[in-house]
Amino acid sequence: MALTTSAETPIPVSEVSRLIRGWIDRLGAVWVEGQVIQLSPRPGAGMVFLTLRDPSRDVSISVTCFRQVYDQVKDVLTEGARVVVHAKPEWYEKAGRLSLRAAEIRPVGVGELLARLERLKRALAAEGLFAAERKKRLPFLPHRIGLITGRASDAERDVLHTARERWPAVRFEVRNTAVQGAYAVPQIIDALRELDARGDVDVVIITRGGGGMEDLLPFSDERLVRAVAAARTPVVSAIGHEADQPLLDLVADLRSRTPTHAAKDTVPDVGEEHERVRVLRERAWRVVTGLLEREERGLEAVLSRPVMADPHAMVERREEEVADALDRARRVLAHRLDRAEDELAHTRARVVALSPAATLKRGYAVLQRGDGAVVRDAEEVAEGDELRARVAHGEFEVTVTPPA
Repeated sequence: MALTTSAETPIPVSEVSRLIRGWIDRLGAVWVEGQVIQLSPRPGAGMVFLTLRDPSRDVSISVTCFRQVYDQVKDVLTEGARVVVHAKPEWYEKAGRLSLRAAEIRPVGVGELLARLERLKRALAAEGLFAAERKKRLPFLPHRIGLITGRASDAERDVLHTARERWPAVRFEVRNTAVQGAYAVPQIIDALRELDARGDVDVVIITRGGGGMEDLLPFSDERLVRAVAAARTPVVSAIGHEADQPLLDLVADLRSRTPTHAAKDTVPDVGEEHERVRVLRERAWRVVTGLLEREERGLEAVLSRPVMADPHAMVERREEEVADALDRARRVLAHRLDRAEDELAHTRARVVALSPAATLKRGYAVLQRGDGAVVRDAEEVAEGDELRARVAHGEFEVTVTPPA
C-alpha cells in the first residue's frame, strides 16, 4: 500500500530504507543474465564482489557471492564473460544500496552464444538489414575517412600506414573506443553516430585485429547492427577474423578481411592510378592519331582526283554548256517570233480583204433607212423613201425613184 506522507508528517530515512527492503524481499530469487565487467576475488576473503552489466543496455548491478560459489567457476569466470546468475536481490539499509546475492553462477557456453547469434542473424536478415540492395557504394576517392578502433592498436597503425602509403593526401578522423568487453558497444555506436553526422566524412571503417569468439561478441550486438544499418555514411567492417563472422560484416556496406585490406578497399593506390592515367592517355593518343591519319589519307585521295587537280575545268565546261543553251534559246525564240510575225501578216491581209471597208473601196455602197437598218432587197423600199448611202469615203442621202 502507498504511504500517506506530507511535508508536515514525513517519515525517517531509515523507515524508507526498511520499506524498500521489504518490497525487494518479496521479489525472491531470480535468474539474471549479464556480462561480468568487474571482478574482485580478494584473497582470503569469504565474499567475492563482481559487477554484472546488461550487454544490450547501459545498466549494471553489483553482485556478491560466497567464496565457495565463486570457486566452482573461477577457472572460466573472467571479466567480459557472459554468465547466468541465480541470485536474490538484497537491500542494504544503512548504505541504501541494491545488490544481488548469488547462490549459483553458470557461464554461458559458446554453443549457446552461437545459437543466439544464429537466431538474431535470421531475424535481422528477415528485416532486410543484410540485403545487398540496401548497401551503399564507397566513394572512389574519400577525402576524409572515419576510423573507429582500439587505442594504439595494430589495426589502427595498419589502416593509417597502408592508406597514407597508397594515397598520401587522405585524411582521417580517428575515434578510439573499447573493442571488447561491456563498454565496447555503446562507445562504438557513439563514435559511429558522431562521424556519421559530420558532412566531411566520406566513409567510416570499424576495425580491430581479430580475437576469440567471445571477444568479438560486441560486433554482433543488435544495437550496433541497427546503428550501422541506419548510418547515411558507407561503413566498412574490418574485424580481421575469418573463423567466426560477426554480424557487423553482414550489415556493413563492405566487408574487408583485415585492417590492411580495409585501407586497400577504401583508398586507391596513387601509383596504380598514375599508371592507369598513363595507359588511358596512350590509348587516347593512338585513337586520335589513327583518326587524323585516316582523315589525312582520305583528304589526299580527294585531292588526287582530276576535279580537284583543275577545279576551274568543271566551271569552264559548265560555262560552255550555258553559252550553248543560251544561243540555242535565242535562235529558237527568234524563229518563233519570225513565224508569228508572218502568221500575223497573213491574218491581217485576210482580215483586210474581207473587211466591208475594202468592199466599199471597190465602188460599192451601203444603203440605210432612217432607222439605220441596211437595205438588202429593192422591195424593202418604196418610191420617195429617203435613204442614206455610205461609200468608201463618206456618205450622202438619196431618194428612191421609179426605174426609167
